[in-house]
Amino acid sequence: MYCAGCGHALPHVPPVTCKVCGAAHWRDAKPCASGLVTWRGRLLLVQRANDPWRGYWDTPGGFCGSDEHPILTAAREVLEETGLAVRITGLLGMWMDQYGSSDDEADRKTTLNIYYHAVPVEADPQLKLCPAEVLRADWFEPNQLPEALAFPTHVVPVLRAWQGAFLANETASSLPDRPTSASG
Repeated sequence: MYCAGCGHALPHVPPVTCKVCGAAHWRDAKPCASGLVTWRGRLLLVQRANDPWRGYWDTPGGFCGSDEHPILTAAREVLEETGLAVRITGLLGMWMDQYGSSDDEADRKTTLNIYYHAVPVEADPQLKLCPAEVLRADWFEPNQLPEALAFPTHVVPVLRAWQGAFLANETASSLPDRPTSASG
């Protein structure tokens, strides 16, 4: 790792201060957002086409852009991965995790994963998968979710929380922090 201020090698992964120029470096959590898309009583999951967790089931989602509101990220990622335009209906919650190689600390990113309830905009949604990101997608009954889940440290509790909210008919909530423009 190198200093973003002066380019000199850093003695270890952040948090660290560069001994040459004094610039502080941190390993801040990278925000991510996902859509928990439900239709006709079932949840949409995608099978990942890339590592980490290639071939495992996941919620459609991804990293937020630098100035992108997480609501916009969730809707964009669902559209990119599945071809579905969605309407965000509520916030399920937030979970922390690690993304990347578990063996190489410098390669891992701490993530803050924000999960939103969503519904398709179209009355009869048709999936148009992005083969660069998704091997396949399917709609799952709340009590018949797949066992081979990506990022199980946080996705398992997320899906458990989604099941509880869905079965209690609590997938809509106020979203006071809605984006005010297309850029977030």
